[in-house]
Amino acid sequence: MKLSQFFLPVLREDPSEAQIVSHRLMLRAGMIRQMSAGIYAWLPLGLKVLRKIEQIVREEQNRAGAIELLMPTIQSADLWRESGRYDDYGKEMLRITDRHERDMLFGPTNEEMITDIFRNTVRSYRDLPRNLYHIQWKFRDEIRPRFGIMRGREFLMKDAYSFDIDAAGARRSYNAMFIAYLRTFARMGLKAIPMAADTGPIGGDLSHEFIILADTGESEVFCHADTLARDWAAENIDYASDLQPLVDGMTALYAATDEKHDAARYEKEVPPEKRTTARGIEVGHIFYFGTKYSAAMNARVTGPDGNLITVEMGSYGIGVSRLVAGIIEASHDDNGIIWPASVAPFDIGLINLKPGDAAVDAACADLYGRLTAAGKEVLYDDSDERAGAKFATMDLIGLPWQAIIGPKGVKNGMVEIKNRATGTRQELGMEAVLKLLAG
Repeated sequence: MKLSQFFLPVLREDPSEAQIVSHRLMLRAGMIRQMSAGIYAWLPLGLKVLRKIEQIVREEQNRAGAIELLMPTIQSADLWRESGRYDDYGKEMLRITDRHERDMLFGPTNEEMITDIFRNTVRSYRDLPRNLYHIQWKFRDEIRPRFGIMRGREFLMKDAYSFDIDAAGARRSYNAMFIAYLRTFARMGLKAIPMAADTGPIGGDLSHEFIILADTGESEVFCHADTLARDWAAENIDYASDLQPLVDGMTALYAATDEKHDAARYEKEVPPEKRTTARGIEVGHIFYFGTKYSAAMNARVTGPDGNLITVEMGSYGIGVSRLVAGIIEASHDDNGIIWPASVAPFDIGLINLKPGDAAVDAACADLYGRLTAAGKEVLYDDSDERAGAKFATMDLIGLPWQAIIGPKGVKNGMVEIKNRATGTRQELGMEAVLKLLAG
């Protein structure tokens, strides 16, 4: 993509309304624009990142055996009255009355709707277990939306719902999502720690939240260093096997936010050299809530003996749009964003230092074409901006690699390569550049 043909409205100054790093950098990098309090339009650069995160989430859900569907954003209030949550949920729920005076709502979550789908379509224990998920926009009418998309009112979320014949099966489904979440966040270059959590308005008696580490995180985190040691992205997980030992291995290690921190237990269980204190951001939450919804909404199947059994359920959420901000909070410097390669909007930023110079234009066109042919996404800055502004923009938007071509380099047959994460620069010939960036 040539920058001259792309829509990238960057800002040179920090927006006054931005209070945290991710909000400031997303506005400056032309990723989002606010449309109303807590509601944002996703501009092309931001949308590319959002879609890449969404795809990683989707791949790991599919790998763990979950099945994708898509539920509507608008739900009937009658379903929520059936579960007993319509009056309990509070003002965070956006309630709507349609032209026929029917009570509707903009879904903040989908337990009721998925339970209704299940009870009307599944009849036998032979059809279990099932884990159904979708990636859909949600709305919660926060009283004070702030921090950009980190705590907005409209957000993109992956929510999955498991259905099992008994508690043991439900725990297996829970464990599969527990491990899938660790793999998901690791693939995005994040260190995620599962922590026992309150169930809140979802309900149930077993819950974990997943906290990613970031210096600017909203919560203080105390944990055993070994919770961060394992590279889950490199693990080849057999989801048909017993995952309980893996889950137990993680949950046995001390990990707590400041709200649940037990200083005495921390000092007793964690050796001094293993004590880790950091800050973190919640990006995922999983729940096992048994028959809370299935009993209230009569979601039952015929068991092996012919009797009806109320199914056991769990739900599993990932804040897809929140992850965009979370990754920025975890990976940035004074000059801008530093995207992990797996979620970067483009792989490489190609900078033409002298547009209009025939030799430089030809070298840039050659490299652009060959990188694109190799399957790499390249943002080619062919603008007439001064060099300093071009460098600042590329650092701001945080692409993993920069390839810089100017008259001097063309004369010497060299391209300057910059690694955004490390800041290291090197001059390479064209074939070496291709081997590095496209090999």
